[in-house]
Amino acid sequence: MKQNKYDEPAFFAEYEKMPRSVHGLKAAGEWHVFKTLLPELRGKKVLDLGCGFGWHCRYAREQQADQVVGVDISEKMLRKAREWTDDPAITYINSPIEDLDVPGGGFDVVISSLALHYIESFAAVCHKVSRCLAANGAFVFSVEHPIFTSRGEQDWHYDESGWPLHWPVDDYQAEGRRETSFLTDGVIKYHRTFSTYLNDLIAAGFRIKAVKEPGPSEEMLRNVPGMQDELRRPMFLLISAEKGI
Repeated sequence: MKQNKYDEPAFFAEYEKMPRSVHGLKAAGEWHVFKTLLPELRGKKVLDLGCGFGWHCRYAREQQADQVVGVDISEKMLRKAREWTDDPAITYINSPIEDLDVPGGGFDVVISSLALHYIESFAAVCHKVSRCLAANGAFVFSVEHPIFTSRGEQDWHYDESGWPLHWPVDDYQAEGRRETSFLTDGVIKYHRTFSTYLNDLIAAGFRIKAVKEPGPSEEMLRNVPGMQDELRRPMFLLISAEKGI
């Protein structure tokens, strides 16, 4: 069964308070790198998997994409996205990513921001994305880094005074389900290795264009307390890939 924590009132209430929920892409710690991986969007058809509040969809239209489709499992998220979107060229679809049925070759660019680590089979997503992309189409996505997802605890190891000593990594090769705490308890994510992300893409016919493990921007390091610790381990994995002909 596909989990939908975002429609649970307690979870959604906490999610709405997050900086990236309030301030959008400029408050997303990986955005300063993610945007550099995107191809030219002018005149393109763009699909956003796990679109949330629609920030990336609206950005694509700002870059003059012709048509944008955002997909999310959460009706609460899409309700907010529609509230903040006044653009007939953007369409939002309420669906789990795994169940999405889109026309073959219908899109030029597929993007996904921090959604695919909630999906059990990344390989299945890669084949779905390949089918819906035109030849040479781009697939650009971010996920929580495998170093971050390896343990269900997803937290630092602290000393007696509460100082973060190091980020523990364990069970790295044991791919699969992790139950963790993110805003509330009982959040299900799926850990997979760095090599699995790359090999599943290659097996689905993609060419790897770029791989990034970004730290915080200089602005965040200056202005957001605690950001220096984010230089001690990667939290995000970003990959840009291109469909073969």
